[in-house]
Amino acid sequence: MRDESIAIHLDDFSGGYGAADVVRDVSLTIPVGRFVGFVGPSGAGKTTLLKAMLGDLPRISGAVAVAGRQIRPGRAPEGVGYVPQTETVDWSFPATVNDVVLMGRIRSMGRLPWPSRTDRAAVAAVLARLGVGELGDRHIRELSGGQRQRVFLARALIGAPRILLLDEPTASLDVRTRDEILHLLLDLNRTGVTVAMTTHELNAVAAHLPWVVCVNGGVVAEGSPEAVFTPANLSRTFGAPMRVVRDAETGGVLIAEGHDHGPLATAGRAAD
Repeated sequence: MRDESIAIHLDDFSGGYGAADVVRDVSLTIPVGRFVGFVGPSGAGKTTLLKAMLGDLPRISGAVAVAGRQIRPGRAPEGVGYVPQTETVDWSFPATVNDVVLMGRIRSMGRLPWPSRTDRAAVAAVLARLGVGELGDRHIRELSGGQRQRVFLARALIGAPRILLLDEPTASLDVRTRDEILHLLLDLNRTGVTVAMTTHELNAVAAHLPWVVCVNGGVVAEGSPEAVFTPANLSRTFGAPMRVVRDAETGGVLIAEGHDHGPLATAGRAAD
C-alpha cells in the first residue's frame, strides 16, 4: 500500500553507469514536504542519486520509489520537476526564455504544435513569480547566471511538481544571488513541495536547509546540520581532516580544514 507521507524512498539501492557502482547500499527516506541537501565531494554520487530518482540512471539494484511509484531506468516519474546543472546546458541553442519554460509544459499542451493562450499565460505567471517576468523574449545566452537559474527553475515549476530535484542550483553564483535562489526554494518548500538538491556549499546548507545527507559512495550521515556537521562525519565525507567550531556572535557553525584555521565554509544563523 502506498504511503502518502513518503516522497522518496531508496531501499538497499546501488547503481552506476558501467560495471562499477557509483553509490552502494543506500537506504534513505525523504518525507513529503522536507527540504534536503545532498553534500559531498565531486564524484561522491550526489548527482547519481538524483538520476536514479529521475529514472535516468542506466543500472540500478534495490528499490527506488518516488511519489509512491517504483522507478525503473528510462521511465521518468510523474509530478517531479528537475533543474539540471547549468554547466550542462548548451547556451547557444536558439531559444528564448519563453521557449525554455514552455518545454516544461509539453505534457499538458495537447495535440496542437503551438502553445495556447493559457500556456503563454502560465509561462508569464511563473516567470513573474520568480522575478524575471520581463525576460520572456530574451535569448537564453543573454542572461546572467542567476537569471538562467531562475528560468530553469520556472521550467520545472510550470508543471506544478510535488517534488523538485535540483543539481547544484547555486553553483557559480555570487553570494547574494545564491541566497536569493535558496530563499525562493525555501518559499516553495513552505507551500508543501518536497525539495532535494545537491551542493558543495556547506555554508549555504547550514544556514538555510533543515536536513542534510552526507554522501561519499553511499550515505555517510543524515540529519539536521547541527547534528550532522561534526568533524568525524565531515572528514569521512570529504576525505580530509575537518574542524567544526561555533561563531561567538551568531552561534552558527564554522567549518574549517584541519590543517588551516581559516574558515572553509561559514554558516550564519538559520533563515527566518
